[in-house]
Amino acid sequence: MDDVMQAIQLALVYCQERGELLTPLRQKVLSLLLQSGRATKAYTLLDEMRKIHAGSAPPTVYRALDFLQSVGLVHRIESINAFTVCHNLTHCRQGILIVCQFCAAVAEIDARGIHHALVTKIESTGFTLIRDELELKGLCSECTAKSM
Repeated sequence: MDDVMQAIQLALVYCQERGELLTPLRQKVLSLLLQSGRATKAYTLLDEMRKIHAGSAPPTVYRALDFLQSVGLVHRIESINAFTVCHNLTHCRQGILIVCQFCAAVAEIDARGIHHALVTKIESTGFTLIRDELELKGLCSECTAKSM
């Protein structure tokens, strides 16, 4: 829990330095993601929020997630329609996300050179990327061990 509180403090300072407001609701959604430790669907977060604030509604959670994503604190994982905290909370870079297809664990690697080369190659084909986050699917070490 100390790690979660430290991460929230880092996020508060990070947002403040950028003139953004990390409201208590946004903090709670970020905290739930941090506690989860893996990719989490919005409705799972909503269920957790309702345990704390019974009147929580989907738009509330989605707005908080949109904000957290826009400031670079969380990633949206398209392939499983879930969210995860950026592994370098206040130094989010264009990395590559590796998502376990069984348990939704997420690893993030800093591969700016590879990322840049791939984006440049794609754009040389005449395509304009709308989003350039890269996701790879795999099995985490725990799920790999269980499958053997």
